[in-house]
Amino acid sequence: MTALDPAARLLELARATAAPSLAIVGTSKNAGKSVVVGALAAALERTRTPYGLCTIGRDGESSDAIDGSPKPRFFLRPGAFVALPAALVPRTPALEILAATGETSALGRILLARVRAAGIFEIAGPPGAAALRRVAESLRALAGYVLIDGAVDRVATLRGGLDAVIVAVGAASAPTQALAVEAAAALVARLSLPLALPGAPAVHVAGALTAHDAADYVRAGESRAIVVPDATHVAFGGRTFRTFAARLDLRCQKKLRPIACTIASRSPARSFEPRAFARAVAERTGLPTFDIYAGSFEEAEPRFDGAAVSDSDADCNAGSDESAKAGPGGVV
Repeated sequence: MTALDPAARLLELARATAAPSLAIVGTSKNAGKSVVVGALAAALERTRTPYGLCTIGRDGESSDAIDGSPKPRFFLRPGAFVALPAALVPRTPALEILAATGETSALGRILLARVRAAGIFEIAGPPGAAALRRVAESLRALAGYVLIDGAVDRVATLRGGLDAVIVAVGAASAPTQALAVEAAAALVARLSLPLALPGAPAVHVAGALTAHDAADYVRAGESRAIVVPDATHVAFGGRTFRTFAARLDLRCQKKLRPIACTIASRSPARSFEPRAFARAVAERTGLPTFDIYAGSFEEAEPRFDGAAVSDSDADCNAGSDESAKAGPGGVV
């Protein structure tokens, strides 16, 4: 495991894609997303790079609204741009309100603001992926670069965007390290669907590809490529995705850009040995894997292209997954 400034290295990888935004998605709750976002914001501030920050959920609060556990805070410095609802605007003049968007949340209309005084801020965003995308575009017009704190395994937040993507996985993701690693591998594989081959026989799915549709294609012995607009239109993940990816040639018209994984090796319920966890995630996903907490990372050679899966995945029985039961056919 190599020591470095992991956030700076993550930004280098993101900038190499020329993407105007960087989205962080997680395999579960408490996967370390907010810690990664905070580290990236600090790295951008160190290089005096203007940036905007938005989220599809609620982040930066002192404790979790569900279980009351402590949560990472967002410490932002002057010059940063944020999107937040009116109810979370501090009473101090720490923020300069620039505009009101057309988007709303349970806490009120979403506003665009510039940080005027350094401090801890709580932010929240609209509940829908399309609305979040519009907010991100508004921030990009102001700042030029945007950090997007995505929801847990809610890849729809990436739809229609040009983001580089970081996948966060933590000890909270699964009861064992092996299962947590597999959760990361399945999400990366889903985000890495290969492009459709020009002129090759294909079934084009205009909307969402559901598990029921995929099961129908498997039963019919479909050998043509199943092509979705992008990976966010695959409406199933985890083991279900791995099962169907072993039996169908899943492809897309527009590729997403996962660039790295991050790990959080400790949770209230369990902990994994950090170096072994990072190494396993890197090897299984084929992506460089960063430990923001330890300031280190693991490199790995890619082990698959797109949604390729291991032999063990190919041995899975499609009928054994409850969500893969028969249903209406897909859209051709």
